Amino acid sequence: MIFPAIDIHNGKSVRLFKGDYRKITLINENPVEQAQEILNSGVNQLHIVDLDGAKSGKPENYEIIKQIRQSFNGFIELGGGIRDYVIAHEYLELGIDRIIVGSAAVEEPGFVKDLLQEYGCERIVIGVDGVDGKVSINGWVDQSNIDMEDLIKVMVGNGAKHFIVTDVSRDGTMTGPNLDLLWKLKQDMPQVNLVANGGIRDERDLHRMKAFGIIDVIIRRALYEGTITLEQISDLEKKAS
Repeated sequence: MIFPAIDIHNGKSVRLFKGDYRKITLINENPVEQAQEILNSGVNQLHIVDLDGAKSGKPENYEIIKQIRQSFNGFIELGGGIRDYVIAHEYLELGIDRIIVGSAAVEEPGFVKDLLQEYGCERIVIGVDGVDGKVSINGWVDQSNIDMEDLIKVMVGNGAKHFIVTDVSRDGTMTGPNLDLLWKLKQDMPQVNLVANGGIRDERDLHRMKAFGIIDVIIRRALYEGTITLEQISDLEKKAS
């Protein structure tokens, strides 16, 4: 699936540059209306991040996310601040199709393992964000010494299948995805589903990744710059189905 992204900060849809909360571009004052525009274009999947929740470790834009879920009848994956069972359960019961756990996979791996056992790998996706191959956590504010590939292997052992892989240094840059990283991960672990995130520029990047087996991607800046359109995403999804 090709996911248009809505990143929510202080109730508004924004875009960060390289994950820097000081470098914010306003995309839409009303994320609920933005989600409806995406749905009306024929795109039936959506990637949402509660940016404030990612930093604080708890939901900060819950009501807006709830409104999006009520008005968007397609597939929604959601991340940002999902670090305990109560929050995870609440979002899943709200009808979020798939929740993203990132920092918790590093700091609370037992909790993530329990989630995978209870809800299954189709409803839990692991966010693996990093710089220079090392995992970033807490809204990309803190850097760990854990290799991205090592974290994926641990989570595979816990039952995970889907992994959103983000090279933070490419996020919002439109310099192209980190193909070397994605290729190595796919070669080393062909059984996992990698969802590519960060740096994607245009349809050519989508075809390059598809050539080595990565068909799930997240689109941010390219969509707002117009180098990839919602109509293109809709057409590509129809061809793939």
